Amino acid sequence: MDQKRLVMAIAISLAIMLGFQTFVAPYLPQPPPEPVVAGARPAGGTTATGGGATAVGLQPAAETTANQIPKVVPRVAINAKKLSGSISLLGARLDDVVLTDYRDTVAPDSPNVRLLEPRSDEHPYYVQYGWAAPLGETVKLPSDDTVWTAIGGPLVTGNKVTLRWDNGAGLTFLIEFAVDEDYLFSIRQTVRNTTGQPVKLLPWSRIRRDYKPETSGYYVLHEGLLGFIDGSLKETTYDSAKSDGEKKKGIALEANTANGWAGITDKYWLTAMIPDQAVPTHVYFRHIEDKAAVNKDRYQVDYVTQEALTANPGGEAALESHLFVGAKVVRLLDRYENDLHLPHFDKAVDFGYFYFLTKPIFFAIDYFNGLLGNFGLAIMLFTVIVKGLFFPLADYSYRSMSKMKLLAPKMAELRERYKDDPSKLQPEMMALYKAEKVNPASGCLPIVIQIPVFFSLYKVIFITIEMRQAPFFGWIKDLSVVDPTNLFNLFGLLPFDPTQLPWFGPYLQMGVWPLVMGVTMFLQQKLNPPPPDPMQARMFQLMPILFTFMMAGFPAGLIIYWSWNNLLSIGQQWLMMRRTRLAKPGLARV
Repeated sequence: MDQKRLVMAIAISLAIMLGFQTFVAPYLPQPPPEPVVAGARPAGGTTATGGGATAVGLQPAAETTANQIPKVVPRVAINAKKLSGSISLLGARLDDVVLTDYRDTVAPDSPNVRLLEPRSDEHPYYVQYGWAAPLGETVKLPSDDTVWTAIGGPLVTGNKVTLRWDNGAGLTFLIEFAVDEDYLFSIRQTVRNTTGQPVKLLPWSRIRRDYKPETSGYYVLHEGLLGFIDGSLKETTYDSAKSDGEKKKGIALEANTANGWAGITDKYWLTAMIPDQAVPTHVYFRHIEDKAAVNKDRYQVDYVTQEALTANPGGEAALESHLFVGAKVVRLLDRYENDLHLPHFDKAVDFGYFYFLTKPIFFAIDYFNGLLGNFGLAIMLFTVIVKGLFFPLADYSYRSMSKMKLLAPKMAELRERYKDDPSKLQPEMMALYKAEKVNPASGCLPIVIQIPVFFSLYKVIFITIEMRQAPFFGWIKDLSVVDPTNLFNLFGLLPFDPTQLPWFGPYLQMGVWPLVMGVTMFLQQKLNPPPPDPMQARMFQLMPILFTFMMAGFPAGLIIYWSWNNLLSIGQQWLMMRRTRLAKPGLARV
């Protein structure tokens, strides 16, 4: 029986999976129970006004770091429903934000995730608002060293806080902050003019990260600068921002836009500015190098209005905008997209090129989780539905493979007849396939067609915060990371981590669930009619072992999906064998 086409299709499928694992999701040393947000530090010990901060109005002697950035500055507290922290009155920076609903690890006493940090800390990450004067005009403006006065406070849902500064020359600058019950700030920048002349100013806003964070390092996940700008999604990695900025005087991207949003994203967290969608703006992605600092790299996203706002004598000029600082919860992003009329705000979650599959799969699993109360069970129910949808294809595939088995004697006869003339053998085989209505590649069609579903499910498990720290049963406390058990240290009996060994360590990740997956693949293979060619048979026998090692470093949720999928496939094949009256594999009556 000639199964070259079948073997070729299977080899292509295997190559896709190997390439996916090698270039998309490379094996890494086993991570801690939960990756910490880039730049995060424990929020434990943070006071109502922020770590190391003082209440508004108190200005003790400032402690300085090596680069003379004040450690203690006057602040106004943030005590919102899902956010805590503070706003620095020095420079009017929103630079201290803690996400009170999320912890760094699955440990119940783990610190809450801290997203924004002051310039005096190890990983400065902050948001700032200000004004610029048009070219040729001189106006005394607030700077990084300006100390503002807070009106109101603390900042809680339903209670606004306004920062005020008088330039002593007839202009008063105001920045009003409000926050909703989730992660959205409303910002109003106002300048009041008591001079006798109109004043034109350009309001601006910026998000700045004064260091290069460690990223997950996966090709399938974007981390860095991004935004929906001028009608399309723009994504710039930290490395690209630096290299492009070196070519263009620090500017990695420059565009004019009338709507959209832009900011900096981590795997699960987002800080994004949302300008007034009716006001045309300039937007920039920048890399700035500070050679005098310990962390030389500065990454910045900023907006500035295209046209100056005019504050007439005795009047004022104002600009309203929004700011998102928080977790990339899909349904929340969708709600803000609708409420604020934002284009594609949900794409802050990296659903990728398979967006048309990935997002519906997420909604399906999220809905099932709402019914079952467990994302692992939701994945299993989703798998049952997928298997049901693919059942006709699997049935066709199995019937075709059974017919291939019956054709074995005729194939052997053709091989013998044309053993000295290979050019005639192939046409005769194709004619036989056509006469018997057999597709030699049908055996692997279900695998090939399911690859996009498999990849989309991988994206859902890997990138969505809803899956972060979602437990299953037993030892699986987080479906988004690898199975923490390992065969190579006898599942914890030996006191060492095999994945930390040099050279081959990253490949020595073999948990219980990957082993279950390997066993189910082996059992499924035994139900298939075996290829008559010994070399092909050995290739098929090696596939469960190869796939087990190849996929052992995938998230536990994906391995549970594949194991359960194999078990359902075994059940399907048993039903098909029963229906076609197969006494045992290889003796089909069709």
